[in-house]
Amino acid sequence: MRPRDREQAERIRAGLAASPRALPGIQNTDARECLIEQILESVHRIKFVSRMLERRINRIGDARTDPSDLLFDPLKAAMVKLREGDIDEACWLVFLFIHFGKNSNGGWRYAREVYGRLNQGGLWDWTTTSADPAAFRDWLHQSQAELKRPGVAGGFGNHRKYTSLNARSASGTGAAVETYVGWIGPTGHEALFQDALRRCGNHPRATFSYLYKSMNAVASFGRTGRFDYLTMIGKLGIAAIEPGSAYMSASTGPVAGARLLFNGNTRAEISASTLDGWIVELDQQLQVGMQVLEDALCNWQKSPTRFKAFRG
Repeated sequence: MRPRDREQAERIRAGLAASPRALPGIQNTDARECLIEQILESVHRIKFVSRMLERRINRIGDARTDPSDLLFDPLKAAMVKLREGDIDEACWLVFLFIHFGKNSNGGWRYAREVYGRLNQGGLWDWTTTSADPAAFRDWLHQSQAELKRPGVAGGFGNHRKYTSLNARSASGTGAAVETYVGWIGPTGHEALFQDALRRCGNHPRATFSYLYKSMNAVASFGRTGRFDYLTMIGKLGIAAIEPGSAYMSASTGPVAGARLLFNGNTRAEISASTLDGWIVELDQQLQVGMQVLEDALCNWQKSPTRFKAFRG
């Protein structure tokens, strides 16, 4: 554990001890300390975005925004577009960041090569894609062999490992892009988010819930995709939204982690909705936020007594 984390670790340790419910999953000292380290790791990962926006955004090099460069990074490119005032392009890059993810071997290759049209000229930016998503699907269909070429590392990130590049199927990348364009609508991202806030009385958590439910219209974006996309929109300050729960329904890793924490068994028969309520209750003591707990519990249950840093 890093020295600068020790003070926060003590607060988390005290918060766990003050839990209104028994936490048999961390009665073992090793398990408790491992969970604390995973919470700290999640805090660092989630705060990375705000630190970049506050301190380092002006230092993001051109290579990070150029899909013809191997150093392209869709999230950092989104930050630059946001700084320039192009909210639609920033949100579109966030969508690509979430949809493709960062593969452990291929990095951002899928996002980079799709966004950059395989260096064939032009970009599949928001303006071009939203104007003709059918044309995007046609291009994607024609480019399958090149995108999947052997001998070059590629693939989706860990959270999207079951996603497909298929341009024609109802759940592949082609459908995800076209339904995302339809979900946003002709007035753009900012109008969608502002309308949602207005409908929900400018309440950040209620608006998150409203958008989460409406995003069911986006193909292949299940619980994790929607949660990750909307939390990133909130972290970037694009919309004043935040999750009011861990959205356990249909999750796997976070549910297993919560069951282990509250019952000592990853297979305990406790409903996702009940676990969601207990996590909200626990966070009143920990004050780290739903995204941190969701992320930390998911990673902790993979190795509950020995800390391992998980990425992707």
